[in-house]
Amino acid sequence: MITKANALDADSLTNIALKSKAYWGYPEEQIESWRHDLTITENIMENMFVYKYILEDTIAGFYILNQPKNDAIELEFLFILPEFIGKGIGKKLLEDSYIKAKQLNATTMTLLADPNAKSFYESQGFLYFGEKESSIPNRFCPLMKKDLTL
Repeated sequence: MITKANALDADSLTNIALKSKAYWGYPEEQIESWRHDLTITENIMENMFVYKYILEDTIAGFYILNQPKNDAIELEFLFILPEFIGKGIGKKLLEDSYIKAKQLNATTMTLLADPNAKSFYESQGFLYFGEKESSIPNRFCPLMKKDLTL
């Protein structure tokens, strides 16, 4: 079940983001260097659209959409607990994000993907349109977009 997250979920969502990043084999010191960027703050909870996936009383994953700009919206976060990766939860969260984005009159969704997640987003109809160097030298994150009108 997908429901709107609330401020009491912030710590749990942060932990999910950190565990999900660690799933890809990044060193612990790298994960810690991303802690600030992956922390779900009160400001995020108040100003963005935060939704969680509940499975058997556990938050299994979540996504965050930024406020739309013109007709575009950014998928800021989409993370799944490692034990739930590969079970279709990411796809369900992504499909729900399309619905919410369309309700906000967005016709395009963009995101900055972890390189390990590029193939997942491509399988869901996102197209690569560039890249951005990450905080790790010589590591580039794909910029991706999806037309929500198709």
